[in-house]
Amino acid sequence: MKITALILAGGKGERFWPRSRKKNPKQFLSLTGDGRTMIQQTVERILPIVEPGDIFVATNQNYRALVREQLPELPEENIICEPVGRNTAPGIGLGAIHIRKKYEDAIMLVLPSDHQIKYKGMFLNVLRDAIAVAEEGANLVTLGITPTAPETGYGYIKFNPDRTVGSAFAVDRFVEKPDSAKAKEYIESEEYLWNSGMFVWKASTILHSIEEHLPEIYRGLTRIESAIGTEDEESIMSGVFENLPSESIDYGVLEKEDDIFVLPGTFGWDDVGSWLSVERMRPLNEAGNTVSGNALTVDVKNCIIEGEKKLIAAVGLRDLVIVDTEDAILICSKDSTGNIRKIVENLKICNREEYL
Repeated sequence: MKITALILAGGKGERFWPRSRKKNPKQFLSLTGDGRTMIQQTVERILPIVEPGDIFVATNQNYRALVREQLPELPEENIICEPVGRNTAPGIGLGAIHIRKKYEDAIMLVLPSDHQIKYKGMFLNVLRDAIAVAEEGANLVTLGITPTAPETGYGYIKFNPDRTVGSAFAVDRFVEKPDSAKAKEYIESEEYLWNSGMFVWKASTILHSIEEHLPEIYRGLTRIESAIGTEDEESIMSGVFENLPSESIDYGVLEKEDDIFVLPGTFGWDDVGSWLSVERMRPLNEAGNTVSGNALTVDVKNCIIEGEKKLIAAVGLRDLVIVDTEDAILICSKDSTGNIRKIVENLKICNREEYL
């Protein structure tokens, strides 16, 4: 069966402000120091499995030019632009109808555009196992990450070790981000995985599930599907998609299905959710700092410093994030990086659009 991929690339990356902006969000930035952007890395790592012509990108109209610039090997018709954000269920469904229209049916890898994978060979092996499970009947497959710590920033998946298909375990339930005590309990039970947000299934399987559990969304998607390739595609897409309910694929579909399976992964995954991810992706110096750009440090420990043209001179600092851009500087304690979004919210309230 044809193997395709849908790369989800519509996010704003607000927790990476001030580098991530509305016009150039996180997935189109290079954060690992090797010059390749997050979305370019996402595509490159799956090329042993998926041909460039079979890779689709779900984004919004504002980012079409960025996708074309950074991924010129993709056919232009494979760039699917949502007129408005409607969460992951309509977005994944939209990708699925484009794939169904082009191939009738195919395996879909659904991958966020802003994850980091350290061990690419191991990742590809897990994907191949997931493809085999997805091809066997109407199975929906998700990739889980074997926890390395009682992380409170991720959702978890409880699996059933006694019910398997191939190397995948049946999913008992999806659980929300836990508090510290609950996360420790999950780790000790050895029956929970981190929810990575990566999926593998047939286009026909996920569309059938959307039809069953989210019929209003499915009806809208089929209207859009009938217009693909016609002169009315843009107007119908805009008129229909804007009126679809906003629903996540987890809540709207996966939590209601029985044939959900998860494959554990230990391939060095990071969701690159905040500036703290940078010190996991880049080497640290002897003082525990990761420093890039024009910076000079004296007695500085455990800091993340991102400079540009201006010299950043740091003295006697501990556990800070300092990011300099052309028009803004972020100075934040490492334990407060989750509040960077509040800066963005305040900028919106104050109509400081030039900084968004």
